[in-house]
Amino acid sequence: MVIKSVNLLQEGQALAITWSNGKTARFHAIWLRDNALDPETRSASNGQRLVTLLDCPENTRIESARAEEQSLALRFLPDGKEVSFPAAWLAEHNYDRIENRPKGWTGEAISRWGSDLASAIPTVDLAAAKNDRRALAGWLGAIRRCGFAVMTGLKPESGALLEVAALFGYVRETNYGRWFEVRSEVNPVNLAYTGLGLQAHSDNPYRDPVPTLQLLACLENSAEGGDSKVVDGFKALEILQKEAPEHFDLLACYPARFEYAGSDGIRLRAKRPMVELGPDRELLGLRFNNRSAAPFTDIPFDDMATYYAAYRHLAEIIERPEGEVTFKMKPGDLFIVDNTRVLHARKGFSGTGSRWLQGCYADKDDLLSTLAAIEEELPEAAE
Repeated sequence: MVIKSVNLLQEGQALAITWSNGKTARFHAIWLRDNALDPETRSASNGQRLVTLLDCPENTRIESARAEEQSLALRFLPDGKEVSFPAAWLAEHNYDRIENRPKGWTGEAISRWGSDLASAIPTVDLAAAKNDRRALAGWLGAIRRCGFAVMTGLKPESGALLEVAALFGYVRETNYGRWFEVRSEVNPVNLAYTGLGLQAHSDNPYRDPVPTLQLLACLENSAEGGDSKVVDGFKALEILQKEAPEHFDLLACYPARFEYAGSDGIRLRAKRPMVELGPDRELLGLRFNNRSAAPFTDIPFDDMATYYAAYRHLAEIIERPEGEVTFKMKPGDLFIVDNTRVLHARKGFSGTGSRWLQGCYADKDDLLSTLAAIEEELPEAAE
């Protein structure tokens, strides 16, 4: 990236850059001063800022700016500080753009899917992920892209899933422990061990924040049926927007309530919208769990009936066969979901046998950090 020319604007309060490709970008003096890359401003070891905004003069302006092909040299007033910015860094951090993104947009790294993913489920063997950083990056990248992936080759023994979580981060311990049992039997002595199917849902919507990743490992699955099922909630919301944008807006506008009081001493409650949007209207997450929904008390009377129509509409879309991917887990298999996006379920089963899974939670920021570090180390591993 080469800078062709640079011009001061507003008496040095800003500047304009013209690149060799003809594109332009404007930057404010205070923004440049605050983001200086010199060792007095940024730690060379960890990149953290060593000064506060109050250390930058309030009336900061640019005295001079000189383009040096692949860098930009600046001198600020009133403190006389001199800094240099790589041209490529400025291009990467350009904020001089007008973006009118639609409500519910997602970044380029996100790929929404339906039943078509069944023929191309992202899968890696545990041994490959442990011994090949590129294989691990490919698997983590698939989770970033699809919110779902499978791993094979685990030892079908208690606690084995913790080894998978350790590949990219740490287990998020909850009131359920470091891991929890998902054990079902065909003729159970306790209804907690039922073989009934479960509606597609996200886990722990009554927490704030919710666990952002869930891992489920299979130790035993000798029953007939009981297939696992996943649904891309972002794809379901895309369909909802197309079919009834007013329904999407209602679910994003008003908070729902969720609660859990199933154990002594535990009273978990959260008040969040089912559809979470960022300030720039980016789609950030979906909380959908009918079993954990508390009475909705934050929707006005005049909107409650339509809100329930929107809730039902989304539930109906989630149940459509064209949106689901089903698969049969074998002992030693594990799948992971982005719990802010991908809903998971279980088909019912009958006959003889049992189904024993173990689950744990982890955090997506750990996964994305590990992935970014590998992609920086091995650029060819980047998607």
